[in-house]
Amino acid sequence: MSEAPVRVAVIVGSVREGRFGPVVAAWLAGVAGETGGFEVDVVDLAEPDLPLAMPAFGAAPSPTVVAEIRKVTPRLEAADAFVVVTPEYNHSYPAALKNAIDWHRDEWRAKPVAFVSYGGISGGLRAVEHLRAVFAELHAVTIRETVSFHGAHTRFGPDGVPTDEAAGVAAKAMLHQLGWWARSLTEARAARPYPG
Repeated sequence: MSEAPVRVAVIVGSVREGRFGPVVAAWLAGVAGETGGFEVDVVDLAEPDLPLAMPAFGAAPSPTVVAEIRKVTPRLEAADAFVVVTPEYNHSYPAALKNAIDWHRDEWRAKPVAFVSYGGISGGLRAVEHLRAVFAELHAVTIRETVSFHGAHTRFGPDGVPTDEAAGVAAKAMLHQLGWWARSLTEARAARPYPG
C-alpha cells in the first residue's frame, strides 16, 4: 500500500517587483515533483488574489482585511509541511513574509518547515537563521537541511534551473527530511492532540 503524498506549501516570501523568488520556487516545485511523494501548492504572497500587504500584526484589521488574510489560511491549514523560499533583506527576511507568518498560528503548529534562501554573498542564510527562531516560537519544527543560492541571479540558467547540479542534490536531501518529518508529525497529531 502506497503512502498518501505529503501536501507541501511552498511559500514565496518576497513581493517586490522584479523579485527572483518565483524562479526559485518553480524550480523547487519541479524537484519535488521529480522526487515523488509530494503534492505541491505554491503560495506566492504576491498573487493577485492574496493580500499583498497584510496589516501590521496586532493591529485591529477591518472585516475587508480579515477576508483578505483568510484567502491564504486554508492553503496553509491544508499543508502537511512547508518550504519557505526567502531572499535576505537587510540581514533578515521580508516584511510580507513576517506578516503572513504572524497572522497565522495554528496552521504552523507541530508541522515541519524547510528553507530555500537566496541573495548576495550570504545566500540568504541570515534570513533563515531568523526564521528558525520565529517558527520555533510557533511550535513548528524546522528542518536542518537547507538550500541556499549565493548570487542567485548568476546561479540559474535561462531555463530556470540551477547551473550547479549540487543544488538538486541538496534539494532532494532537504525534501527527504521534510517528508519524514511531515509523515511522522501527521501520525503524531492523529494519535494525540499537540499540547502546545
